[in-house]
Amino acid sequence: MLPCSLVELYEGAIKKIKITKTIKDCFGKVQTVQEFLRVEIKPGWKKGTKVIFPEKGDQEPSLIAADVVLLFIIDEKQPDVFTRDGNDLVVKQEISLLEALTGKTVQLKNLDGRNLAILVTEIVKPGYELTIANEGMPISKEARKKGNLRIKFDVRYPSRLTTQQRGRFWVEAS
Repeated sequence: MLPCSLVELYEGAIKKIKITKTIKDCFGKVQTVQEFLRVEIKPGWKKGTKVIFPEKGDQEPSLIAADVVLLFIIDEKQPDVFTRDGNDLVVKQEISLLEALTGKTVQLKNLDGRNLAILVTEIVKPGYELTIANEGMPISKEARKKGNLRIKFDVRYPSRLTTQQRGRFWVEAS
């Protein structure tokens, strides 16, 4: 397992992983050796990515050392508000009923540190999702291409209205 934060998977990172291998000499003596391998995590890598380290496995006389194949089981630790869905980044945004009806500018800090100001002008209904193209995770096999940023809205309804608020609502709705 190679734990990676969502930011590391977004920007790329260098990690070290310790392996243990056995080396058998021509006299049959076996020794155990620990070695650190340098893993260069590319932006956009996903769970299940395989990395091969040629000839870094167990060794025996007159045989070529085995390859070490790492299958990443990525523990996407997410200290921030984003989750990953394929190449998309998903964020939940709670807004008030007033903002849902009149609009709002959503302020988000993307994983690369940029501040995004996203103007929402549509009426937001419960379950509404806004998609911003090319603001998601990098696509590792397609240079300079990214997934989408998806904002899932949760409308916060007031628990009660005053008589004055109810009267104003009915007058404005007429």
